[in-house]
Amino acid sequence: MASDKPIGLSAHFKDFYIDFLSGCAGGTACVYFGQPLDTIKVKMQTFPEFYKNGFTCFREIFKSEGIRGLYKGSVPALVCNVSENAVLFVALGFAKKFVATMSNTEMKNLSNMQMALSGSIASIFSAMVVCPTELIKCKMQALTEMAAVGKVSNKSVGPWHVTRMIMKERGLLGLMTGITSTWVREFPGYFAFFYGYELTRSVLTPPGKTKDDIGPLGLMFAGGTAGVFLWTLIYPIDSVKSRIQVLSTKGVQQGFITTFLSIVRTEGFLKLYSGLGPCLFRSYPANGALFLAYEWTQKALRGGEDS
Repeated sequence: MASDKPIGLSAHFKDFYIDFLSGCAGGTACVYFGQPLDTIKVKMQTFPEFYKNGFTCFREIFKSEGIRGLYKGSVPALVCNVSENAVLFVALGFAKKFVATMSNTEMKNLSNMQMALSGSIASIFSAMVVCPTELIKCKMQALTEMAAVGKVSNKSVGPWHVTRMIMKERGLLGLMTGITSTWVREFPGYFAFFYGYELTRSVLTPPGKTKDDIGPLGLMFAGGTAGVFLWTLIYPIDSVKSRIQVLSTKGVQQGFITTFLSIVRTEGFLKLYSGLGPCLFRSYPANGALFLAYEWTQKALRGGEDS
């Protein structure tokens, strides 16, 4: 984690580039280990009537599109996750310094709740990067279903085509479709995410040791549990966001409350949890890989420094 050593421009710059590179490493690992299950999640969120369960969705994708169908949208997903985590962990470093200053505490002594609050603050900035890239990713992941209901004419297009389609229909600001839902999701979500991560590391810490001594398996388990904390809390919000982003067209974009109420009234509250199973299952490989790559990169770049 970010160092609470020295004051000075060079020290701040070092913290910045280490957090940035560590976030990039974590985001890349997260995509490669979690993209197939994320594709299933998005399809089930946006077109729940097409699939009975996660296994049915997986079977249909594999049958009609092959393994490539499970990685559809992986380019914007990679851009999304790398940029999100780069911004998130850079902002987290500054947020921890802010929380430490406000509470008159050293960074290395921040409590689990203070770490969680730092994560929430950092998410405000990462959401600005997440929204446009996740919009493109979600639309690409649901192209087959959108073509089936007449929303698009071609289900085999790339991310640049989808980007131009969005800008043609809604203008440049169309790329920020769903930003309110993203903020509503990210702020409480990352509080739960970092609280779950730090709490699990605390529980796994051997007597007389520190959180850094739990080993790679413990680290991956803590990362996966952080994902479970996050998604269990914010999954209905994410479902609404996915609907807004995938189904919005020129002149047609319902707000968060309207979309939420529409789903509950016409499909039932449980539809907001469609795809939750694959999402929770994805948490362990994806977020485990994210934190393992992040922490290892931190240690490699900081050398013998105290975290």
